[in-house]
Amino acid sequence: MFKVNSYAADSATDNLKPFVFERRDVGANDVQIEIKYAGVCHSDIHQVRSDWGPSIYPMVPGHEIVGRVVSVGSSVTKHKVGDLVGVGCLVDSCQTCHSCKIDLEQFCQGATWTYGSPDKKHGGVTYGGYSQGIVVDENFVVNVPENLDIKAVAPLLCAGITTWSPLRAWGVKKGDVVGVIGLGGLGHMGIKFAHALGAHVFMITTSKSKAKDAMALGADEVLISTDKEQMAKYAGKFDFLLNTIPVAHDVNPYLSLLKLDATMVIVGVIGDLEPAINTLGLIGGRKRISGSLIGGIKETQEMLDFCGKHNIVSDVEVIDIKDINTAYERMIKSDVKYRFVIDTASLK
Repeated sequence: MFKVNSYAADSATDNLKPFVFERRDVGANDVQIEIKYAGVCHSDIHQVRSDWGPSIYPMVPGHEIVGRVVSVGSSVTKHKVGDLVGVGCLVDSCQTCHSCKIDLEQFCQGATWTYGSPDKKHGGVTYGGYSQGIVVDENFVVNVPENLDIKAVAPLLCAGITTWSPLRAWGVKKGDVVGVIGLGGLGHMGIKFAHALGAHVFMITTSKSKAKDAMALGADEVLISTDKEQMAKYAGKFDFLLNTIPVAHDVNPYLSLLKLDATMVIVGVIGDLEPAINTLGLIGGRKRISGSLIGGIKETQEMLDFCGKHNIVSDVEVIDIKDINTAYERMIKSDVKYRFVIDTASLK
C-alpha cells in the first residue's frame, strides 16, 4: 500500500478538497502509474453531484489519466517501467461475457469504472485520476505515442474515444458527408477525427460565433441549425451525424438532414430527449437514431495510435488542482476551449 494526495468530494453539495488515501500494492498483473495529467470531464461534475443517481463518497473523480509507469507486476508483459501510458473510464471487467470477448468491455455488466465504483476484485471503491498515482490491471492500460503533447492527451481517454468509436463503428470514410452537432469537449474531437478520416465535415450549431473556431479545428462548412433555409438546403445530404449536445434537446430537425438509411448517433445527452421523436422522420427515409458509449480497450489503443500518426490531441486549458472547483463552475457555463486538464504536480 502507498499513500497518494488527491482531491475528493465528501457529498453532492461539497466542493472538492484535499484527501489522502492508500492505493493497493502492485499485484502480479498490475501496473503502477505516476499520474502526470488528468482530464476534467463533464461527467465528473454529474457524478460528484449525484445527478445520475446516488454516488459513493468520498469521491475522487477523474477517468482521463496520462502518466509514466513506475512499477510493474511479475506477470506484466504489455508495459514496462518508463512507458507513457493512459487509463480511461474502465479499470476492470469480467473478461468472460460476450461484450468482453469482442473487445467492447464498456458494455460488460460486471465492469469496474475508474472511480466511484465498487471494486469487485480488490474490495472497497475505486478512486480516480485527480490524484498522484494509480494501480491498474495491465489489460486496462493503453500505450500513448511519445510524439504527442502529453498534457493534451488526457481528454482522449474519454472525449476522444467517445467520438472515435461511433465514427469507426459506423464506417465513416473519405468522401462521406458528416455533421458534428455541438461544439464542446466532444464536438471538437469529433471534427478533428472526421476530418482526419477524410470526411467532408460540417459543424452544426445554433451559434454563428462558433464558425471561426469550427473551421480552425478542421470543419469544411458550418451549418446553423436555427436557419430554416440552410437546413432545407442540406436536407437529405448527410451520411452520418454525430450528436454531442449534452442536454435534452429536439432531435427532429436533424433527422431531415440524413440520407436514406443514414444514422445519427447520440453521445452527449444521458436521459430523456425533449420533445418526443416524430417517427415519421425515421420512417420516411429508413433513418436511424443510435447511441454509443466510450469504447473498448482495443479501439482506445487504435484511437491513440491514429492520433499519434496524425498528431491529434485535444485543445486544453491546464489548471492546478486548487482551481478545480472554479473549473467546474466554468464548465457548466461552457467557459473553456475545450477541456480542462489538471497538472497533478500541483498535488505535491
